Amino acid sequence: MQRLILTLLGAAFAVAGALAPAAADARSPRAAKPAPVAADRHAAATPAARRAVRPATPRVVPAHAAAARATPARSAALRGGRTVGPHAARMVKVSAAPKWVAPQRASIGQASGLHSVDDPLDLRSSVALVVDQRSGETLFAKNSLAVLPIASITKLMTAMVVLDANLPMSEVLEVTDADIDLEKGSRSRLRPGTRLTRAEMLNLALMSSENRAAHALGRQYPGGLGAFVQAMNEKAKSLAMTDSSFVDPTGLSSRNVSNARDLSRMVRAAFEYPLIRQYSTATELTVDTGSRTLSFHSTNRLVDDPGWAIGLQKTGYISEAGRCLVMQASIEGRPLVLVLLDSQGRLSRFGDAQRLRNWLEKENDARRAPAQPSARAATRQASLGS
Repeated sequence: MQRLILTLLGAAFAVAGALAPAAADARSPRAAKPAPVAADRHAAATPAARRAVRPATPRVVPAHAAAARATPARSAALRGGRTVGPHAARMVKVSAAPKWVAPQRASIGQASGLHSVDDPLDLRSSVALVVDQRSGETLFAKNSLAVLPIASITKLMTAMVVLDANLPMSEVLEVTDADIDLEKGSRSRLRPGTRLTRAEMLNLALMSSENRAAHALGRQYPGGLGAFVQAMNEKAKSLAMTDSSFVDPTGLSSRNVSNARDLSRMVRAAFEYPLIRQYSTATELTVDTGSRTLSFHSTNRLVDDPGWAIGLQKTGYISEAGRCLVMQASIEGRPLVLVLLDSQGRLSRFGDAQRLRNWLEKENDARRAPAQPSARAATRQASLGS
């Protein structure tokens, strides 16, 4: 019996000794780390599975715990630029992973590697062409035969087809739901029900690249939109635009394609229409839609630049085409046609036009400068003169 009592007392002391540290830890302000769990659901999962089961909402963890997992840069960010100490008691909010943003869609020119082609002017446009308007002589060319979407450059062809039909320019046309862009979802201030003259519609299409105005012009062509598109392609064929094709009057479709050579022919032909010259180079137009008055402005910042003498212009943009620009301009009295396609950057096409102009002016200055005699010839001439 005495031995049994001693055995029971020993067991009681052993249990008390085991419980004492746990009780002390429970009373301590610093809680001990929990014992490892043998069946941890994360431990047995793959990295992909572990990421899948992580909570998607933001969570709050102690600052020292966040700092232990963070790089010095992240630790500084958590404290607003100060490094997080290992024993900091402050709570820090750890945001969820940043929202994924889709990369900007590359143009067809970018995808096909046209931007990797070097040129002496370091242009941001993958396609460039400068030709003499009168003779057709090529002064500068870069990827000029590449067939690409041309976006709203299309509207020059639209304008020629409208004017070739000799339709009354004072006739009032109405914008309808059929003119709403379902191709790209582009916006317009011309609401369905807007009534403008054919002349106003053409002006807005050329000056401010109004898509609903251009579509309304094609839709209200004799025979309808199908007949209009057919007339566009017939006009292109008559101008020897052999690498060009049109499927709509706005240019919103990437199937409206051409190359710089063909477009230079189109610009030269469009220049023969006084209304296209007038409307495309207008800087602003105010129209009365019936319910309100709207003011529109040119999409080409160069038309209002006194340093430029522009006789015709058209801009264009869709993601597949990049930024585009065609112009007829006189540089030092010489009428030229400039074509720039698939430019990167919102203003880069205008910068490229200025680079081409500076280069042309420098070339002209070099041609006009008198030839300087060589040093030997100058010495001989001086000796003869003495």
